[in-house]
Amino acid sequence: MLLRHIRYFLAVAEHRNFTRAAEALHVSQPTLSQQIMQLEDTLRVQLLDRSGRTIQLTDAGTAYLHYAQRALQDLDAGKRAIHDVQELTRGALRLGVTPTFAAYLIGPLLEKYNRRYPNITLNLIEMPQDRLETLLNDDAVDVGIGFDNIRMPDIESQGLFVEALAMMVGKSHRLARKRAAVTLREFESEALVLLSGEFATRELVDAYCRQYGVVPRVAIEANSIGAVIELIRRGTLATVLPAAIARQNKGLHLLDLEPALPSRTVAILLRKGAYRSAATRAFVALALEEAAIEADAL
Repeated sequence: MLLRHIRYFLAVAEHRNFTRAAEALHVSQPTLSQQIMQLEDTLRVQLLDRSGRTIQLTDAGTAYLHYAQRALQDLDAGKRAIHDVQELTRGALRLGVTPTFAAYLIGPLLEKYNRRYPNITLNLIEMPQDRLETLLNDDAVDVGIGFDNIRMPDIESQGLFVEALAMMVGKSHRLARKRAAVTLREFESEALVLLSGEFATRELVDAYCRQYGVVPRVAIEANSIGAVIELIRRGTLATVLPAAIARQNKGLHLLDLEPALPSRTVAILLRKGAYRSAATRAFVALALEEAAIEADAL
């Protein structure tokens, strides 16, 4: 059965005459009659009573008419929905991010996205990068923001910007008044609150310490970026986080550490060859646009 069969049946049901229905459809009457008979053969039932001067619906035809009309309405609604999605007047976006971005990147970026596309429903999920890559690969997430050191071969990355790690303290910390760079010996002597080992940031900090033979004094481990920030802002502990977090938080003070802490490339993550919805393409374009603006400002 084809959509054409349904349209032809509805035209005959409306005009109750093959000639007038054929004229409305711009087809020949024999073609129309043949298509209706094909529909009846497919359904194995007679839909039209052709015995009188006007065409009448059989009981089966009357029952089928309602569903045929609804099917056509639903298909037309589907066409409008496709247009709406392509025009970003409706749709959804599933975004996965690694946790540190929630503290400085995601808020401004999603606020701009929502302002530009207010009818797109956003679903934001924080997770470690390994999990993010797995969900992208399983098509459970549309797009991710993580780092370009991807592990799964079916995931591709588009670089956004370079994120530098930095040592930071609260404004009342004694090192907040220090003008010279903090040495490795001073860093080693400071009580630290660090993210737990499930975070990629902690992996970099540990690698840095191993590289320079530093044994950090970890007073507190936390699995929450917000908790680390509050502990630093209010207390006498120090930490290592992306430098951008301190720049957006007036309660934190950045410190220069020599040798400098490592940096990493923040990237858009996508599954290779995956279908990219209009909402996904718009998000990627906005993220690249904002990254370019930030790069020009530096």
